Amino acid sequence: MSGLETDLGAWAMALTANVITFVLVALVVLVARWFGRKRPGVRATIERAHRPLQVVAQVCVVRATIPQLLGDWQGPAAQLATACVAAATAWLVGAIVLQIEDLALSRYRLDVADNLEARRVHTQISIVRRITVAVIVVVGAGALLTTIPQARAAGASVLASAGVVGLVAALAAQSTLGNVFAGLHLAFGNSLRLDDVVVVEGEWGRVEEITLTYVVIRIWDQRRLILPSSYFTTTPFQNWTRSSAEVIGTIEFDVDWTVPIDELREAGRRVVEGSELWDGRVYALQITEAVGGLVRVRVLISAANSSAQWDLRCLVREELVTWLRREHPYALPRQRTDVRGTLNGVVAQPVPAPRG
Repeated sequence: MSGLETDLGAWAMALTANVITFVLVALVVLVARWFGRKRPGVRATIERAHRPLQVVAQVCVVRATIPQLLGDWQGPAAQLATACVAAATAWLVGAIVLQIEDLALSRYRLDVADNLEARRVHTQISIVRRITVAVIVVVGAGALLTTIPQARAAGASVLASAGVVGLVAALAAQSTLGNVFAGLHLAFGNSLRLDDVVVVEGEWGRVEEITLTYVVIRIWDQRRLILPSSYFTTTPFQNWTRSSAEVIGTIEFDVDWTVPIDELREAGRRVVEGSELWDGRVYALQITEAVGGLVRVRVLISAANSSAQWDLRCLVREELVTWLRREHPYALPRQRTDVRGTLNGVVAQPVPAPRG
């Protein structure tokens, strides 16, 4: 009976230690929440780390108390508990690091007009997040393997052949490694950022995602263009928002030589000044070509971003076409033919273009 009572007492003490640990962690979290009640970032970090912290504390107590009570199973139980400690610790570290990254991202909003700095930070942190997760997983897996004696013994032979295996892997995966380094260059080189407006392969779109190996472009018609990261370090491409989201657009159309330029210019000015899409920086209407039977009109207009600029270009084009048709239809493009000949003794004369 004394042996049984001793075992029951030891088990009771072990369970009591686990209960006390659970209560202590809960009290620590409760106090931390109270102190961080006025600081949303601290409170969010506590909420995210609460569960993994509780698991780490519990498995540490289990590792210190339970295996000694299992007799012949003490060794395997201790190895299992140690592996659980390593996994729980990796979970806790990952939760804290990812929360810190989320807090950094929350300080930079993308839904504002001037989001250049925010897009740079989001791009870099998205890459750092992937690297962080990979490092935590690798380190955690390595910690798990060190808890298994057989794995530690096998590690010596693996390390002995690591040089040859690494050389073969590098030769086989040089394209992938090139994309990885290109992804790092994009993240920290500021040549490309999330939500940048770019023109690649003749397609206009926005950068939706940047990873270590590929970049996703969301094209205007909702298609996705996926390109390797190395494409953007080896191939020229247009970035409309690298230094600023503000852009200038052009509209070109041909009209007759009889078009009233000043009236057309004022009509265009009324259109842009009456639209919320115009940012007030640039408006100009000029004749850029006058050859053959037509003259080429170019309109320059500016907008706060590429989407507004596209809509403004369409609006100005539509309004000017409507104004020409309504006010000066004779100025629409036309082809003139001057036929000189004799018909019943009468010489055909060219008909002058109407003036009003």
